[in-house]
Amino acid sequence: MPGQSYAAFRRSEVAAARIASIDISAARQQPGVHAVLLGSDFPQAFGTLTPAINYAGRGSSQVITPPRPLLAREQVRFVGEEIALVLAESRAAALEAAERIAVDYEELPAVVGWDAALRPGAPNVHDSVPGNVCFDFDYGDEAATAALLGNAACRVAAAVDSPRASAVPMEPRSVLAWYDAARDTYEIRCSNQGGDLMAVQLATMLRTTREKIRVHQVDVGGGFGPRAGAYPEYAILLAAARRLGRPLQWTGTRSEDFLCDAHGRGIRLSGELGVDRDGTFVALKTQWLCDQGAYLTYAGPRISTFNGFLIGAGPYRVRALYGRHRLVLTNCNPIDAYRGAGRPEAALIVERLVDEAARATGIDPIELRRRNALAPADFPYTNPNGNVLDSGNPDALLQAARDEAQWVDFPARARAAAERGRIRGIACALFVEPCGGGFVAEDQVMLEFKQEKIHAFVATTSNGQGHETVFPGIVAGKLGVPASRIELRASDPDGPPLRGNGTIGSRSTLAQGSALLRAAEEAVEKGKAIAAGLLEVAAADIVFADGHYRVRGTDLSLSFDAMRKGCEDERPHPLDTVVTQPVPRAFTSGAHIAEVEIDRETGHTALVSYVAVDDVGKVINPTLAHGQIHGGVAQVAGQVLGERCFYDASGQLITGSFMDYYMPRADTLPSFRSSMHATTSPTNALGAKGAGETGSTGGLAAIANAVLDALRRAGVREFEMPATPDRVWRALSRKQSTI
Repeated sequence: MPGQSYAAFRRSEVAAARIASIDISAARQQPGVHAVLLGSDFPQAFGTLTPAINYAGRGSSQVITPPRPLLAREQVRFVGEEIALVLAESRAAALEAAERIAVDYEELPAVVGWDAALRPGAPNVHDSVPGNVCFDFDYGDEAATAALLGNAACRVAAAVDSPRASAVPMEPRSVLAWYDAARDTYEIRCSNQGGDLMAVQLATMLRTTREKIRVHQVDVGGGFGPRAGAYPEYAILLAAARRLGRPLQWTGTRSEDFLCDAHGRGIRLSGELGVDRDGTFVALKTQWLCDQGAYLTYAGPRISTFNGFLIGAGPYRVRALYGRHRLVLTNCNPIDAYRGAGRPEAALIVERLVDEAARATGIDPIELRRRNALAPADFPYTNPNGNVLDSGNPDALLQAARDEAQWVDFPARARAAAERGRIRGIACALFVEPCGGGFVAEDQVMLEFKQEKIHAFVATTSNGQGHETVFPGIVAGKLGVPASRIELRASDPDGPPLRGNGTIGSRSTLAQGSALLRAAEEAVEKGKAIAAGLLEVAAADIVFADGHYRVRGTDLSLSFDAMRKGCEDERPHPLDTVVTQPVPRAFTSGAHIAEVEIDRETGHTALVSYVAVDDVGKVINPTLAHGQIHGGVAQVAGQVLGERCFYDASGQLITGSFMDYYMPRADTLPSFRSSMHATTSPTNALGAKGAGETGSTGGLAAIANAVLDALRRAGVREFEMPATPDRVWRALSRKQSTI
């Protein structure tokens, strides 16, 4: 924009310290520098985001939200925390000046990881959170679960870590921020997953009203969860833009992406499963330790608790269930939603326990799952936590996946692999996951009829999911007009002020898509009276089908387009329609089977086969649905085989570049075999369920358990992700040295 300044941030290079002093004099003297701003330049300007938790924890406890100064003033709590903002005439000048800011630290002991956070006598990351546990959440019947586990014929236990991961979107974050004095509004252009979702958060951080924030859509870089939240940089830039009276542009570096874009996962899981003599599950207990980093994000605490509560025992029947989630603070980058957002971990611990039960009982893993899975007649099924699973057929999913993966022939494949010096492992993951829902109670859409175009306004934002294809197709299919006539206006600040939950939780099609279908249906109904007038008949005699209004019992008809043109000059257009609907929720399910091969000599693990059979409800666009599933599997394949945000004991991020952070490549992945076995969801007008995260939910459990299955065949009993060649080789070598 004309007159814009370029921004750079001075960030903390230590994880835990008091700030003794900040010297910005050298930075201010740099050529081209317009301003250097500290936290003291914004007294009382910023508010702290409260996590999206509206439920109590264990013993009616509440989440403790420590305040977050958006520019650190007295103390820093993770490497990368913002200390100062530099504004200059070029990006290079801003970066150069930021490096010249001198910060004098009084370093403190860093708390890194769950063990360090919970160790007796450990330093508190925040004085307001003694013991570093900011939320203790539980559900189910603890006493009944313990009693049934104690009396079970077979009782198995398991523990598994889901390490921190980075979303590593293709594009680093990039922001254009300005203040419109004439409108008295803060304006921001940035990649996001829903304008209303981000605006609500920014309003809290800037201590203003939602109406003062206008978020402009820009479709770059991917979303995956971390692009849904408002970052401190955004609020700082908006406040500074107002202070200086000029637009500000900031593009983060890839190092800043690794350091400061919210990480995902970071969860340690353990559990126990009780099984009767005939293989029937009787009780399930799970415990979660969830690393939240140094500060709480808007969604992080919710996805670390609520999704596990929704799923409970997954697609299985149990007589009693108990879960406990403890959220701990550490001197690391904050955690937020990342593709799956707690669902992969919920499936991982349940499926690990089911595999342990299969080993203990000698029952085939798929047969054990079939004995305990919900049947079609069970739906809608109220699980032990009181959540209603809307529809499904888990047994059909299992059978289809078993047949496609040629499960019964695995022993022959394992023998052939052994002859080549490789260990082959296989695992099945049967899962159910919540989709839909959201942080606000309703979704809104609008159809606006304007000349030859029909504008479809939604509160979601596409980051590659194909909304531009799916949403116009839904509207066009109902109205009987070409999809090219439907113009999608996603999170448009110049459109109507729509409320909505954004592109999160595999919800866009079933929520906003079904709302658009309802809006199209309402427009059709409004058009009946207009068509009746044009055809000179009573409205009660008009029926609509295949894009035409017809008079019952005659050959008189009128296309939707012809009807629309009959009232084209009226303003507002009589067909304009706003739909507000309560947020729907549905439950996607799937059965995924992964096979891996491990090279004994090198420890290299190859994912050699992957079968996914999913129930995503009514499939609107098969190509996009399969693509979503493939993408989710690819991301968790990367997590199992190598991805990990690794901090050393001092809180330094060791995996802070692509030199150190593993990424899956084309040759990491086999050709996925993906198929659909749909049951229609009764919770929304389309009958759809989510597809965006089913690949990650089923994939994490299937691939991680396949790796462990292979290692178990070589005598390795326990192994934690990631399965990098050196870690696998060392595990095999330790086992061989003890034989």
